[in-house]
Amino acid sequence: MQYLISVIDDRTNSGTEEEMAAIDVFNEKLQKQGYWVFAGGLAAPSSATVIDNRNDAAVFTDGPFVESKEHIAGLWIWEAPDLDVALKLATEGSKACNRKLEVRPFH
Repeated sequence: MQYLISVIDDRTNSGTEEEMAAIDVFNEKLQKQGYWVFAGGLAAPSSATVIDNRNDAAVFTDGPFVESKEHIAGLWIWEAPDLDVALKLATEGSKACNRKLEVRPFH
């Protein structure tokens, strides 16, 4: 099963050199153990554009979907046999990146 792991932060570009090094080590482990599918960091929420075309008249809005102190700063997609494994990995990932993580399975 695949899982979306969202990295939660309240600042942008806040990763220290030590955190980035720890993330690299963690990512290498994920790749070697076969859990890695994809990962990436995201630009600041202010760079977002929301598009709403539900009424056949597309409306484009600059900025994030939700105004909030916290935002999704990055993500991983993992392939794990079950939620317990994904949560164990997320516990390690949270420590490595020094951020809260949200784990959500794909349908």
